[in-house]
Amino acid sequence: MSQGTILPEKVLIEPVLSEKTNIMREEGKYVFRVDPAATKIQIKEAVRVLFKVHPISCRVMVVGGKPKRQRYRSGYTSSWKKAIVRLPKDEKISLFEGI
Repeated sequence: MSQGTILPEKVLIEPVLSEKTNIMREEGKYVFRVDPAATKIQIKEAVRVLFKVHPISCRVMVVGGKPKRQRYRSGYTSSWKKAIVRLPKDEKISLFEGI
């Protein structure tokens, strides 16, 4: 394994579950929190291998940390990377659908 390769299990950290992502899922778009070093190609391959589907596209963005304040300290939450993966209309990820 070369130095730039990340295992598919390590690329996808967790699914992002919210009202907005539930609406997106009806359109065939699935949102994941991903490894900061992962590329679009690695993310699509990980989804293909782990969920046995054929991704059409992948959009990646870095979500900046939000300001937070605890008592007398202030700071920011950590930034993280998310990916929106689009699937064909006839395919779904059964893990999300509860099938």
